Amino acid sequence: MRAFIGGHQVVSSTDFVELALGTPLDLWLGVEGESEMEQAARLDAARDILADNPDLPDRVSRVAAEAIEAYAPDLFNVVPLSRPAARRHMSRKGAAA
Repeated sequence: MRAFIGGHQVVSSTDFVELALGTPLDLWLGVEGESEMEQAARLDAARDILADNPDLPDRVSRVAAEAIEAYAPDLFNVVPLSRPAARRHMSRKGAAA
């Protein structure tokens, strides 16, 4: 089964997130080994995008919440536990032997 967002085929989970948000993840998360200059330029671009799209944080939260809801059992490996039977404590009243 193929998935498409806005006419673009989703090949990986990263594609899904990038297409759903409209920005590459590296813009927000950075890349390993980037210089201070590259980081400053990336953060400036991110600020510009946020200024032009004030609803982006809400969209990000919605996408994250939907993904968690859809994949919670797999993400958290949730297994229902059975409840142990109640223990009864025996009374030790009476004469000692």
